Amino acid sequence: MDMLGKYKSCVAARSTSSEILKCSQDGGIVTQMFVYALEEGIIDGAIVAGPGDEPWKPQPMVATTPEEILAARGTRYNISPNLDKVGIVGTPCQIQALRKAQLYPVGLRYVTDKIALAMGIFCMENFSYQSMKQIVEDHCNVDLHSLKKTDIGKGKYWAYTNRGAVSQIPLKVTHKYEQPGCHVCLDYVANMGDISTGSVGSPDGWSTVFVRSTNGDNIWKKAVEAGVFETKAIDSVKPGLDLVTKLATEKITKNQKELEHRAKIGVGKGLRNPYI
Repeated sequence: MDMLGKYKSCVAARSTSSEILKCSQDGGIVTQMFVYALEEGIIDGAIVAGPGDEPWKPQPMVATTPEEILAARGTRYNISPNLDKVGIVGTPCQIQALRKAQLYPVGLRYVTDKIALAMGIFCMENFSYQSMKQIVEDHCNVDLHSLKKTDIGKGKYWAYTNRGAVSQIPLKVTHKYEQPGCHVCLDYVANMGDISTGSVGSPDGWSTVFVRSTNGDNIWKKAVEAGVFETKAIDSVKPGLDLVTKLATEKITKNQKELEHRAKIGVGKGLRNPYI
């Protein structure tokens, strides 16, 4: 089993825009790619998660200008197909759902051919809004109104405030808040994206980028040639692909055991990820 999926190339990369980098999660890959694709006419807009009525609760919106994409950076994205050429970003399960819809477009016959660029993001597990709120406020002692950024790394959950304070808790504290569906997912690196990206494997401030499809390869090469990204060979940086492989293997191995357990007790019998 290939833990990292099929890909044409893999690099460490980051945006060359200081405006994007100063508020990005890592290398600003998704934000920069959508801004570039929008300006070049590759997409007409992107389905992003803009600010909602409550702090840090995302609300799906259609971003049709670079300013709207920038305003949504650092939040969660979702799908709300609405344009002719759409860019979408999502976790592995969301990208899998998109690909399944494109293969079996029942009820989505006017949508599936409009996805011009699918960006996937690495994901070990996810939380509901209420769970995230409890983690940040009850465990990290940070009010959501003052929260600037959250991160997961080095075995800890991190919360950064607008005033520069940093709070951290052991990642094991967050396990009880994980969504149950995350425990049967066998994809860590968004195998089905045109391009997939995440912080693991690259130095701080950079992102690991897998270019997977022919469509993704064409767009990525144009973006790099346009100078909106700087890149480094993945084997020239630390910790490199060994750590990505390690985490992907851990997720798949653990969740495969959960699938086998559920099959034994008659829940989700025979359930397998068709893309691994």
